[in-house]
Amino acid sequence: VQLQASGGGQVQAGGSLRLSCAASKRTFTNNAVGWFRQAPGNEREFVASISWNGGTTYYTDSVKGRFTISRDRAKNTVYLEMNSLKPEDTAIYYCASARGSGISGSDYDYNYWGQGTEITVSS
Repeated sequence: VQLQASGGGQVQAGGSLRLSCAASKRTFTNNAVGWFRQAPGNEREFVASISWNGGTTYYTDSVKGRFTISRDRAKNTVYLEMNSLKPEDTAIYYCASARGSGISGSDYDYNYWGQGTEITVSS
């Protein structure tokens, strides 16, 4: 599976962005998909995960109520809708396809990674 993340950019605090993660070469319709991020000088951290059928989602506490993960299985694409963005959301965001169908917050459970898309939130 090759994953292509897109939708990053620069936005002011309080603004919104929508990231997309498209799969190619193979579908990930039967796999959970997650979003992770890495800020400068920090380790990569989990952001959100969605199960294979979209029925279950899981978020890190800092984005609950602001970010929404969703998927369109027909389009083989997963989205991350980000609202009320804060400067601390500034990072490179990566999407990843899990080995299994269930949600996970551990990057150990993901075996295919996209190249990342950068988000900068200014105050």
